[in-house]
Amino acid sequence: MQETRKVGSGPKHDPARSKSAAAVSPIDAAAIKADLQAKGVKYCLPAYVDVHGIAKSKSVPIAHFERALRGSELFTGAALEGLGQDTHEDELALHPDPSAITQLPWRPTIAWMPGNLKFHDEPWPMCSRTVLQRQLDRAAKLGFRFNLGIECEFYLVRRDGTRVVPVNPRDTLAKAAYDVTGLLEEMAWLDEVIGYMNQLGWNVHCFDHEDANSQFEIDFEYSDALTTADRYTLFRLMTKDIARKHGCEVTFMAKPFADRTGSAAHFNMSLASLKTGENLFGDGSDRRGIGISKLAYQFIAGILNHGEAVVATACSTVNSYKRLIKTGSRTGSTWAPVYISYGNNNRTHMIRVPRVNPKVEGDDPERIKSLSSMRVECRAVDPTMNPYLTAAMMLGAGLDGIEKNHDPGDPIGMNMYNLTDAELNERGVRTLPRTLSEAIEAFAADDLSRQVMGDDLFRSFVDLKRQEWWDYHTNVSEWEIEKYLTKF
Repeated sequence: MQETRKVGSGPKHDPARSKSAAAVSPIDAAAIKADLQAKGVKYCLPAYVDVHGIAKSKSVPIAHFERALRGSELFTGAALEGLGQDTHEDELALHPDPSAITQLPWRPTIAWMPGNLKFHDEPWPMCSRTVLQRQLDRAAKLGFRFNLGIECEFYLVRRDGTRVVPVNPRDTLAKAAYDVTGLLEEMAWLDEVIGYMNQLGWNVHCFDHEDANSQFEIDFEYSDALTTADRYTLFRLMTKDIARKHGCEVTFMAKPFADRTGSAAHFNMSLASLKTGENLFGDGSDRRGIGISKLAYQFIAGILNHGEAVVATACSTVNSYKRLIKTGSRTGSTWAPVYISYGNNNRTHMIRVPRVNPKVEGDDPERIKSLSSMRVECRAVDPTMNPYLTAAMMLGAGLDGIEKNHDPGDPIGMNMYNLTDAELNERGVRTLPRTLSEAIEAFAADDLSRQVMGDDLFRSFVDLKRQEWWDYHTNVSEWEIEKYLTKF
C-alpha cells in the first residue's frame, strides 16, 4: 500500500481527543443529528468489536441520537466472548466516537458509530478499541503518531452443494495474478464496492485480481491507526453485505482452499511526528541502503523480538497457520512468510521494507532525503485478525524496540524459502509459529502481551485461543478417516 500523500496533508488524529460524547455539547450533538437527518439517516448503529474483531451493535432510531451519543445503549458482556463479564453484572455502555460517525453509502438510512465500551462511565479495559488507544497514547507521549495502511485481500466464493468454490467457474488460470479477464468479470461487484469506499473518503489507490482464482485485493489510503482499524472493520462488514446482494460470499478466511494462495492483510506502518506530520521512517542516507531511519530499524527490531507473540493476534485462527507455509499453492509460491526475519523489497520475509522511488517524492530535496512515504510492511497478518488488537501489539512491540534501542541487524537479501536449517541457524533466524497452539503459548510467555492487553484481556485471549485449538485438535477430520480407517 503506497503512502503517496504529501507530508502534513494526512489525517490530523489527536491521540488526546475524547473518544466519547463527553466533550460534545448538546448544541454540537443536535447539529450532528440534524446533518444526518438531512442526509436521510433513520437509524444509528453504535458499534464495537468483540475479541475476535467481529462488529457488534444495536440499532437506534435517529430520534434518540443524542442519548446514544451519551452512552444509552447497554450490552451484556457475558453474552460475548472476551469481555470478561459474568451474567449477574451490570451492562457495558457503548460511547460512540463523534469524529468517526459515518453514513453507510450502500445503506444510506443507517449511520455507523464506532466507539469504546465503558463500565459505570469508566473505560472498560477489555474493549479492543481502548486497548489500541492505550498504545497510541504511549506513542503520543514519545511524540509519535502511528500511521497504518492495510492491504485487503479476500476471495469471492459460492456454495456448490456441500462444497465452497471460487465464485467464477471460468476463473481457472493456474497463475491468475493480475488477470484482466477475471477482474472484468467481477467488475460489477468491485465497482460498487470501490464507489462506496471513495464516497466514504478512503481514496482507493488500486485493486486487482490476486494470485488465486476469484481472489482480489483492494488498497486504500493509509491513516492514523485508530481510523484505519475502524475502516477495516467497516470494510469487512460492507463487502460481506454487498457480496450477498450479488449472490455470493466474500470470505476473509486466511486459507479457504488447500491448493490455492492464502489471503493476507499486510500491515504497512510508519511513525510520524505529532508536531509536524513528517514521516520519521525515511532516511535517504541509510548506510544499509534500504532508505530507512534508525527509528525504523528499532521499530522493526521490536517486532522481530516479539514476533511469535505478535503473530498470535495477527494470525488468530487455527486456519491462519495453514497459510504460513512455503508450499501449498498451485501457482508455485504461497507468498507468505515462514521466518521471523526482515529485508528490503523481499516478499519472503515477515517484515519487508518496500522500495520507494525517490522520483515520486517530487522535486523537494528535503522530501527526497527523508523519503516521506517510507514504511515497513508486516506480511504475516491475515484478514481474520482483530485490527485493533493486532495494531496494538504491533505498535507495542515496535515502541519496545525504540525504547530499548534495539537493532535488527543487517537485512537479509535472499529468498528465505531456499535457505537450509543450518543457514537459518547461522543467521539466528527463528521460525514463525506453525500452529495456533504454538503461537498462543508464545503469546502467553511474552511479557509484552500482558502489558499491551492488560491482565484481564490477556487471560481471556489465552484461554479462548487455547480452547479454539483444543476444539480443532479433538475434531476427527475426513482426512483422518480416509487415511487411517482401514490402513492397519
